[in-house]
Amino acid sequence: MSIRFRFNARKAIEALLYVAEQCPNMYTALKVLYFADKEHLTRYGRFICGDTYVAMRHGPVPSGVYDLIKCARGDGFYDPDVDIAGAFRVEGNSIIPCRRPNLDLLSESDKECLDAAIERYGHLSFAELKKLSHSERAFKDSDENDFIPVEAIARSLPEGKLLLDYLQAN
Repeated sequence: MSIRFRFNARKAIEALLYVAEQCPNMYTALKVLYFADKEHLTRYGRFICGDTYVAMRHGPVPSGVYDLIKCARGDGFYDPDVDIAGAFRVEGNSIIPCRRPNLDLLSESDKECLDAAIERYGHLSFAELKKLSHSERAFKDSDENDFIPVEAIARSLPEGKLLLDYLQAN
């Protein structure tokens, strides 16, 4: 049975705004979200926004967040009940927040893992982030443009077997 989390678009927008305040480069923001999700999965047994990851040419990409970005950029569609235009816009490769993130939608554990990922990965170059994310076993074991199973990400983490047992039981 495949482990899936429920994607929360509203929370994803807030997490993206939170990251983009310090890491406006789209590529960096997407990688920071990936590393924050891995940390959150390790510590708390879930992804921050419940996103799914795709193994794309430049590394793992949060599919739901990327759909939101494409919509803001004008080359995608999303649920009209989700206010993307009022939250951020995309100019070139930059995510430009139109407002501050609503921190009420992010838990303390969400912010803790986002902050840790911003601090650890937010200053790295495109090449450094690509090399790091491409070296991950879960990415290597996935076909390009295919989903990276949560199980593969969990197995790649410290105590992965124990985490996988927990995820499968809950």
